[in-house]
Amino acid sequence: MAKHIGVLTSGGDSPGLNAAIRGIGKAALGDYDMQVIGFLDGFRGLMENRTTILDSSKLSGIITLGGTLLGTSRDKPHKMNIGGKLIDMTDVIVENFHYHHLDALVCLGGGGTQKNAFKLVEKGLNIVTLPKTIDNDIACTDTTLGFDTALGIAVNAIDRLHSTAHSHHRIIVVEIMGHRTGWLALGAGVSGGADVILIPEIPYNIDNVAESILERSRGGKNFSIVAVAEGAISQEGIKKIEETKNKLHDTEDKKEILKLKAKLKELDKKYTGKTTEIARTLEKITGLESRLTILGHLQRGGTPSPADRLLATRLGTACVEYIQNEQFGIMVAAKGDGAVAVPLEKVIGIRKTVPADHPWIKSARYVGTCLGE
Repeated sequence: MAKHIGVLTSGGDSPGLNAAIRGIGKAALGDYDMQVIGFLDGFRGLMENRTTILDSSKLSGIITLGGTLLGTSRDKPHKMNIGGKLIDMTDVIVENFHYHHLDALVCLGGGGTQKNAFKLVEKGLNIVTLPKTIDNDIACTDTTLGFDTALGIAVNAIDRLHSTAHSHHRIIVVEIMGHRTGWLALGAGVSGGADVILIPEIPYNIDNVAESILERSRGGKNFSIVAVAEGAISQEGIKKIEETKNKLHDTEDKKEILKLKAKLKELDKKYTGKTTEIARTLEKITGLESRLTILGHLQRGGTPSPADRLLATRLGTACVEYIQNEQFGIMVAAKGDGAVAVPLEKVIGIRKTVPADHPWIKSARYVGTCLGE
């Protein structure tokens, strides 16, 4: 009897999702005679039982398309907004899984999706996930779907900004996405020849950044490109956050715990993602005109790169092999030129950050890039 598999995409959209859906669908239909059903708009569509049959006609011509033909949402099975209230709809999702006689459900998404998928594993469902995020911050995988495309877009933007920075003798500050990690900003900054790169893993001192720019100016270089990860944080900010975390760790008083948790949120809001303030401060200290460019969701859009299409096809087809072999509760991770099955419990709750000794950081230092230290 042919296997029935379901597919959904969850969380933020990312280049390469359609290529992955195509890889899953074509391998399932052509090599294993499986039936494939897509659920629309993530876990919300699975809960509301909104579906589409993924047949050959639906899979044709989608490898070059950005976004996701299935649609997506950030809904969580255990905290779904129903009539303005957050309700646990996990049992309904389990019912719909069995209603469609599914042998497996494939969830394509980032860190949040991996956690939500694992909750369904704990409910007894056969789940396989694929790592998707432009942030490249999912543990246990070499890379993630969408990262390479987003990196290319960010580098292209920095390349274009070089000419206006040089022409007007300006500091150009570019905010790059990446959530709480610096993979995207670091990779784009090194590739695009940024003069300063600020990432969350290396808290910055704004005076040191300003001095590096002034040093360039004294050396006859009349412009600077500053690549800033959206989660970048100052040394002052990280110090106050760590002090508050230590106080939280040392107390057992419930009122004090609530107070300190609230303070942590305030500090995070105050010191993280202050790219506009960085641009203003650099202009004030250096006396050089400063301009800010926030790339935002441009980095999520457009045609996936060849590398992302190849990765998506590789992981998507491998996913079907694991389903055929009845390996569930896993994430299909990129490893070298192949794919490996990683138990979901080893993935969830872990953010892959840039190591202090990573080759990209070493290379940035060798070419004289200021990292804000």
